[in-house]
Amino acid sequence: MSGVRLKALVAGGGIGGLAAALACARAGAGVALFERAAEFSEVGAGIQLGPNVVSVLHHWGLKNSVNAVAAFPNRLQVRSAATGTELGALTLGPEIQARYGFPYATIHRADLHGLLLAALSGHSDVQLNLKSAVNRFAQRKDETQDRAGAGVQLHLTDGRLVEGDLLVGADGLWSRVRQQMLNDGAPQPMGHLAYRALIPQSSLPAHLRSQQVTAWLGPRLHVVQYPVRRGEWLNVVGFVHGAVAGDVQDWDHSANAADLRRAMGATCAPLQDLIHAIDAWRLWVLAIRPPMRGAHEQAQGRVALLGDAAHPMVPYLAQGAGMAIEDAAELGRVLGAAGTPVKIPALLRHYAQARWERNARVQARALRNGKIFHATGPMRWGRDAAMKLLGERLLDVPWLYRGA
Repeated sequence: MSGVRLKALVAGGGIGGLAAALACARAGAGVALFERAAEFSEVGAGIQLGPNVVSVLHHWGLKNSVNAVAAFPNRLQVRSAATGTELGALTLGPEIQARYGFPYATIHRADLHGLLLAALSGHSDVQLNLKSAVNRFAQRKDETQDRAGAGVQLHLTDGRLVEGDLLVGADGLWSRVRQQMLNDGAPQPMGHLAYRALIPQSSLPAHLRSQQVTAWLGPRLHVVQYPVRRGEWLNVVGFVHGAVAGDVQDWDHSANAADLRRAMGATCAPLQDLIHAIDAWRLWVLAIRPPMRGAHEQAQGRVALLGDAAHPMVPYLAQGAGMAIEDAAELGRVLGAAGTPVKIPALLRHYAQARWERNARVQARALRNGKIFHATGPMRWGRDAAMKLLGERLLDVPWLYRGA
């Protein structure tokens, strides 16, 4: 970064917000982050991190931190939910690392959140503000930064007013920053429900324990399982078609195990055994937006969107957190390369231009995968035949795993 000291305001203290704060701090900016909750926390669930994402974390100096808490599956397997037959597989472990330079990891959300938070503690110019909900923002229209901290005003719901040079909206699917910037309405439920569970592997029968990623594909449903926490826990998510009553913004509803067991009634015995071995499930109602249509949806003026605030995506390519972390890395890159005089809107346009097409591609591919995973009739038969013939080629995603 040039000799001008920038101040970045970050709305949201989830994985995307912490990643944005860390990237900005590493680029030399002062950071003030605002999280509406009373404490930093993440609801328990697993995340898959492809080599494209692990590479960013390694470059941020977090290799040892990731290695201490993640699992590194040796294989990705696709099975028929109806028969249990293996349809295709992709070798992970050392082979995927040799191919892309970085491993494929699976991690507990809270562990990833925690290591990002710990990394931020090493930066003295980062202020983390809890119980600080964002109400609205106002921004100056000129290009050049001529007085530090005067470009954006962030109004909090408790009446506080904070000034900075740029604002990063990383406040999630229901982003207040996005609504003011784009005014494009609320995300819409897509008719899919996700039942999520985490269970110690030691509490499972030996035949249900696993150190690989397994996706079970069935008509109008699929189940994904993989290890987390050094392989000591198993993360399981069952996706089915359906809807729930109540406020869809409350994405972590309590769920009755009987509902999921009923939805899985026509599946094979090994999958039934797994579902019946778990009693505690949480429910996530999937809500979406269309894939991004242009850079204007990721940055305007001195305000940039990041992660789910910019490009919410269904978890059918396992890249939601990954794209937020890639966004943060690119934001840090453009801030770190800023010249003099600093023109914040131009920098954020570069950020948006570098990110929106890749994000849109991932959003679209994830939606397409949902149709393929839940296929019925001839489409399902074609999917299974193609997977048996070309499994590794279909499961590997070079354009994604090589990074941005």
